[in-house]
Amino acid sequence: MRYVTTIGERDFLVEILDECHVLLDGQPYEVDFDSIGEGPVYSMLLGGKSFEAYVYPTEDAWQVLLHGRSYPALVIDEREKRLKAAGGGRVSERAEFQLRAPMPGLVVSVPIEDGQEVEKGEVLIILESMKMQNELKAPRPGKISRLRVKVGDSVEQHQIMLSVS
Repeated sequence: MRYVTTIGERDFLVEILDECHVLLDGQPYEVDFDSIGEGPVYSMLLGGKSFEAYVYPTEDAWQVLLHGRSYPALVIDEREKRLKAAGGGRVSERAEFQLRAPMPGLVVSVPIEDGQEVEKGEVLIILESMKMQNELKAPRPGKISRLRVKVGDSVEQHQIMLSVS
C-alpha cells in the first residue's frame, strides 16, 4: 500500500512492502514498529536506531511527539489524494470545471444527466478501479454539460468525463 504523508510543507511517499520493510521516497528501510502497552506510545527500530514516539489522532491529522517536538502528520493513500485532486480542491464558482478520471477504470454508475443542475458534493460518476468503487463528486453547484461517458465505458487516467458550468 502506498501513502502520501504530509508533515509541514513536505510530502513523503511511503510504500509499505511488508510488515518489516518500507520504501520512503523510493529509499528502502527495514523497520520494526510496535505499540508499547495500551497507550499511544510506539517503539520503532529504524536502521539500527531506536525511537519512541507518542502518536494520536486529531480531527484531521495525526500528532506525533518525537524527541520533545510535535509534528502534525496528514496521511492519505495515493488513491485518495488523486480523488481529492480530481474533485478540484479550490474550484472557481464561475469557471467551467472539467471532471477528469483520477485513475484508469470502469464507469459503473452515472446518476446524473447532461443539462442537470447539481449541488456541491453530489455524486457525478462512480468509477471502479482495482476492484474499488470511487465516488467522484461535484466540487461546486452547477449544470452538467458535455457528459462524455456512460455506464460500461473504460476511461484512462486524466480523461475528461464531463464538465460542470
